[in-house]
Amino acid sequence: MSDSLPRPLSLGEKLFAWLQYCLPTIALSRLVGRLAASRVHWWKTLLIFGFTRLFKLNMDEAAEPDPFAYENLNALFTRALRPGARSLPPGAEQLVSPVDGVMGQFGEIHRGELFQAKGQAYAVEDLFPRQKSMAAAFLGGQFATFYLAPHHYHRIHMPIDGVLRETLYVPGRLFGVNPTSVRAIPRLFTRNERLTALFDTQAGPIALVLIGAFSVGGMETVWLPGQRAATMRRHESFAPTGQARISLARGEEMGRFNLGSTVVLLSGPGALHWENGLAAGQNLRMGRSVARISRSS
Repeated sequence: MSDSLPRPLSLGEKLFAWLQYCLPTIALSRLVGRLAASRVHWWKTLLIFGFTRLFKLNMDEAAEPDPFAYENLNALFTRALRPGARSLPPGAEQLVSPVDGVMGQFGEIHRGELFQAKGQAYAVEDLFPRQKSMAAAFLGGQFATFYLAPHHYHRIHMPIDGVLRETLYVPGRLFGVNPTSVRAIPRLFTRNERLTALFDTQAGPIALVLIGAFSVGGMETVWLPGQRAATMRRHESFAPTGQARISLARGEEMGRFNLGSTVVLLSGPGALHWENGLAAGQNLRMGRSVARISRSS
């Protein structure tokens, strides 16, 4: 991360942020979700045609390469990859990117704060309201932000082997999470709705925070497949017990977004060292090594 001063916001960026404050982004996002889930043939064909032309999807990697074979636009967003489309590094000590996306800010959680963008920071405690003990596990640890644009593959995978300890849903706004919004809207990631999965791993506690966004019709996990953030309206927590114990291997799917959004990864102090050459703005594919595990739990 650069120590240079942040570039002042342009008038256009300020207006873009102001518009998001004014618009009913939650209601509009729910509407987008319903439209994207429609199976009416002419409508879903029109949406898929427009979307593929606008974002130029790479369908060669998809299990079903014909975009019009999907039952609706949402199924296209959450398409599966063909077998062998992604590979994992051989070393179990390597933590991998959980998504296809763009690397955002990453580094140390210094004095309880994470960088959102140059000149913008937010408190790790604000990611977990009413859960101070969860936030405390990451003080002095590491964080990384991964941005998924609309054209990216939208499933989220495990960066490391883990056993689910808790799932936490926090309601909130639905601002956009594109680079302009991240620069222009303070504490954006702690203001948007989000779904956090906390895992026990060989590197200690690891959290994946799925950040909702404007026009994202929903986000879900593989252990709560029918329960999307779009259907929740209050703080909810789920902790598996007994036979419900959920263990996921590195590279295994853990959840998915509709459209695009952001994942924030958190680790405890002394757990990770970032790979050399990793940089903000870098394009990543799921399965690429982004860090080395430096301690075992």
